[in-house]
Amino acid sequence: MDINKLRAMRNDDFSKISQEFEKTANPQSQGSQRGADERFWRLDPDKAGNASAVIRFLPRVEGDELPWVRMFNHGFQGPQGKWYIENSLTTIGEKDPVGELNSALWNNGTEAGKDQARKQKRRLSYIANIYVVSDPKHPENEGKVFLFKFGKKIFDKIMDKARPTFEDEKPVNVFDLWEGANFRLRMRKVSGYANYDESLFAEPSQLADGEEDRLLDIVSRQYALTPFISPDQFKSFEELSRHLQNVLSGEGVPQSRAADMEEVAENFVAPQPRSAPAPQMESRPAPEPKEAAKSDDEDVMSYFERIANED
Repeated sequence: MDINKLRAMRNDDFSKISQEFEKTANPQSQGSQRGADERFWRLDPDKAGNASAVIRFLPRVEGDELPWVRMFNHGFQGPQGKWYIENSLTTIGEKDPVGELNSALWNNGTEAGKDQARKQKRRLSYIANIYVVSDPKHPENEGKVFLFKFGKKIFDKIMDKARPTFEDEKPVNVFDLWEGANFRLRMRKVSGYANYDESLFAEPSQLADGEEDRLLDIVSRQYALTPFISPDQFKSFEELSRHLQNVLSGEGVPQSRAADMEEVAENFVAPQPRSAPAPQMESRPAPEPKEAAKSDDEDVMSYFERIANED
């Protein structure tokens, strides 16, 4: 890719991004450093649970439809303490056995059914490419390109920049190399959970001072996102149903050690590509209980950090 082609992609990409944010904002109008995968970057908190860094979200990789992918996952324990940790087929617009079960539980008219559906609700996460501008805890990461997994709260901050509330605010495509913005990621521990409310975008600026050679080097190090939502990266409905039945009946394999749980939680969202990536599909998740859907507001990283420490 040359610099002129990279510049030409900008307007077209922001148009697609704006349309996707519109669908997210108005759904009714539309029909780790600790993990095994070293491609992923994450904040490393201090003993108090606080951390900060400056990152830059990067543009769409050629061949991807958007500069992020959205994924749904389930992570819960059965009655005998067995774990169900799986990517949800609703990510690729297909029916998922947990979603089907949760709908039935929610509609059975009992509080016990609703409680179980809440416990088994899906979690939302996003994956994007980032450039690490500043990482005080790990300065060796600065100037490198990573994948970044984050939850709805951070995504909402991205969307708020593209769709500002007030008329005197200019929309900002934070994924743009020339007119995007650095993201000051700030994490605090609030009531035992990771909280990102103090994170914010800086004023728009050029990445790498707009130097063409540096920009081309940065984008050349990005990772394709489409493989994460390729259908061959998901277990079949039948496989998931068997696993679900084993967990709920107590016949699954227990995750007895916190270290084992942490490894599973960190990596289940990022399978290694097994074949050539399939075209990205538009996600049309099956409806879930309205109250259960509130879980999307809980940051996915905080959620799995918590369950990773439960024996």
